Amino acid sequence: MTKKKSETIASAGTAANLGDESLALRTILLPRDTNGGGTIFGGVILSQIDLAAAAVARRYSCQRFVTIAMKEVKFIAPVYVGDVVSYFGRIVRIGTTSVTIQIRVEAERFSDCKDKVEVTTAEVVYVAIDKTGRPVPVKKME
Repeated sequence: MTKKKSETIASAGTAANLGDESLALRTILLPRDTNGGGTIFGGVILSQIDLAAAAVARRYSCQRFVTIAMKEVKFIAPVYVGDVVSYFGRIVRIGTTSVTIQIRVEAERFSDCKDKVEVTTAEVVYVAIDKTGRPVPVKKME
């Protein structure tokens, strides 16, 4: 069951459950984040997708996780300097040693706060590891 947008901000920072969407990260992008075309560099968005998904994984299980895959990412709208960018995450799969997180990226335009556009979605796969870097079972945080 997906939460309504009005509920996502209130649930940020709480334990994640399979299928629940919550706000994982929100940021304002700056001139240093631009590419040669004047829009936000895609690599900045990819990095923040990884951070947002890691935050969702940590809310599910307080373990060390490493990124092993980021599935296809298609940018469907540009992000501009000053836009408020929100990363909403939900767990889509829990394996024995892995957690798959879907991140939905939305930009609130600097020029019009009511103008919100979908930027992209991505699935990120994490594996839980021990101190030696070996995979370990994922344990749900109580």
